[in-house]
Amino acid sequence: MKKLLKILGILVFSILLIILIVVSYIKIALPNVGPAPQITVQKSEASIERGAYLAKSVMSCMDCHSKRNMSQFSMPMVVSTMGQGGERFDQSLGFPGIYYSANITPSGIGGWTDGEIYRAITTGVRKNGKPIFPVMPYHAYGYADPQDVQSVIAFLRTLTPIENAVPESSSDFPMNFILNTVPVKAMPMKIPPIADSLASGQYLFTIASCHDCHTPFEKGKFNETLALAGGRNFPVEGGTVSSANITPDRETGIGTWTREIFIGRFSSYRDSVIAHRVVHPGELQTYMPWTLYAHMTDADLGNIYAYMQTLAPIKHAVVKFRAKS
Repeated sequence: MKKLLKILGILVFSILLIILIVVSYIKIALPNVGPAPQITVQKSEASIERGAYLAKSVMSCMDCHSKRNMSQFSMPMVVSTMGQGGERFDQSLGFPGIYYSANITPSGIGGWTDGEIYRAITTGVRKNGKPIFPVMPYHAYGYADPQDVQSVIAFLRTLTPIENAVPESSSDFPMNFILNTVPVKAMPMKIPPIADSLASGQYLFTIASCHDCHTPFEKGKFNETLALAGGRNFPVEGGTVSSANITPDRETGIGTWTREIFIGRFSSYRDSVIAHRVVHPGELQTYMPWTLYAHMTDADLGNIYAYMQTLAPIKHAVVKFRAKS
């Protein structure tokens, strides 16, 4: 009996030791995406213009890194707060912790090197080596052409500095351990020629991270069986809004949309009256950044449409808005 207890004791000790080693490795050695690259971003007029187009439209960085006007449809950014950060993403939105968007004006990241900003955007690792929870879709940004990422950095360097102390983000257990395993090395694509509509559309669709909002998100994970078929829920003032099915299913998705209808759906928000419509209690509201995506060029929107028509259609009916009872 004593021998058996001794063996059990050794076994339990060995298991605990292995767990300790694994946990220590995760907390100390990870994330491991390599050092920040040694780069110096060229701040040419063309680069800054391209970076502004990406950050304020395609990649919609400013949607989360600015204050929102909650009274207007699509909750557009308050321009005077561009880049100041501080938006809270917590358990009420389905996240396993409390996360805040960073201050990405020079007041927040002015002390970061270009390489450190590049690594954060493309891999989700901060200047101090700690991981960022993927509220920021760095897995998508990791596919961006390095030239585009550097253009975004060039633009960020031009933002008006805003003093805004952002609280520290925190993860619930066990995400506080798991998060260290999430960042991965970037796998950059090349910017395709705009004339190659499918390749260009796929590139833009990918770095716009359409997947994250248009795929159901449950218990901290995406339901990939319904990828892009909509149904991710977002609590808003007066109810809950669900993302649309953007697969080319003809009954429940956008399979009947023409290129012109698709482009028009976005470009209509270039109209200031539509873009700044006030939303009253109980009316449909959305997190979809229409007012940012509206400023994508018709050519880019058309290419995205062309690519989306190649996706597998998924029949999945979505109730767009449920008002609070």
